[in-house]
Amino acid sequence: MSYPFFLTVAYTGAGFHGWQIQTSLRSGQGDLWKALQALDPEAPMPQGTGRTDAGVHARAQGVLIHAARAWEPYRLLAALNAHLHKDIRVMAARPAPEGFFPRHHAIAKRYVYRMGLGPAADPLQALFRWHVHHAIPLDVDAMAAAVPPLLGTHDFSSFRCAECGAKTPVRTLHGIRIVPVEGGLDLVFEGNSFLMHQVRIMAGTLVDIGRGRRKVDSLVEVLQARDRTRAGLTAPPEGLCLEKVWYEARWGLGEPSPWGERDGR
Repeated sequence: MSYPFFLTVAYTGAGFHGWQIQTSLRSGQGDLWKALQALDPEAPMPQGTGRTDAGVHARAQGVLIHAARAWEPYRLLAALNAHLHKDIRVMAARPAPEGFFPRHHAIAKRYVYRMGLGPAADPLQALFRWHVHHAIPLDVDAMAAAVPPLLGTHDFSSFRCAECGAKTPVRTLHGIRIVPVEGGLDLVFEGNSFLMHQVRIMAGTLVDIGRGRRKVDSLVEVLQARDRTRAGLTAPPEGLCLEKVWYEARWGLGEPSPWGERDGR
């Protein structure tokens, strides 16, 4: 008999080649599995919600594990963290409902892309921001005005990398917010799911608009082209973080999605 637990895992991406386990390279999934096997050598591989890319951070990677015995949640959290490096931590643990699978039952995600602005990169933020060097300040109003065509359900082929293995490029983007913060900007992306590099490519394209290299109304044509070469650069991974995941309400794991369930309820 095994006991399912749902974990919220946070990690800094710099030391990992993504979440998904690798043959010889370090990964979040691989590190967590090793920690779990220290408690239970026969434990199956942990299953995560999202496959963050190499260098991308997570504050709320949802993970399903199966333990060999019934743990008190805090003791399980502490035991796993005792076997993890300091750049990855289990932040919360709770029993998981039978039949729950994080990747299949996630219905919305929030990613935040953080940018540093100004004459020099802040060394205390360098691991978590893309510093955008510029002689002229970014036109944030132009960036915000360019967003509406991206919202809703579209074929996002122009915003995914060539290695993306998703079966369909169609995704639903619920919102993009541009939030001024001390020393820079946060770009907040919320959607049902995202293609490989989609958020980073959208961030890079919006920066092009802020720099005046693209017209404010250019994103309609970029979307319609369904051609990766028509969008902007892929912003570097260190600015990106998986901040929040919403799951189907029936599982009782966190607050319900603001955008309803899959059928629109």
